[in-house]
Amino acid sequence: MNTLFSEYRPIFKVLGLISTLTFFLSLLIIPWIICRLPSDFFRHLRDHKKKEDQHPLMMILLRLLRNFLGAILLLAGILMLFLPGQGILTIILGIGLLDFPGKRRAKEAFVRRHSVHTGLNWIRDKGGKPRFSFDHED
Repeated sequence: MNTLFSEYRPIFKVLGLISTLTFFLSLLIIPWIICRLPSDFFRHLRDHKKKEDQHPLMMILLRLLRNFLGAILLLAGILMLFLPGQGILTIILGIGLLDFPGKRRAKEAFVRRHSVHTGLNWIRDKGGKPRFSFDHED
């Protein structure tokens, strides 16, 4: 049994290093992104407008880049459910960047949770930004 673990020790070290890095990066990047969003971001889940004044090739490139980043954040968020990190918030940001059928309903389902409101607004309070307002709050 001991030889099995010693055989894979380098892999465990790399996985531990990746886990530690993603934890600390999520502590820095996720709050930064949340503080940069406008306070009415969640009130306009249905009102996203397309930017038709951009060159079509640029629109495709930006869409591919946004979806790639969204997929990375979604996978990282799922991993953070089992590893240290802010999993739910990372999943929400990843879903927000991805394009897929049912995206609006998925985001609304996450955002309706009181624990998500509390977490998002706590980060905004710490960053000195106004709290988020939500579609289902009136």
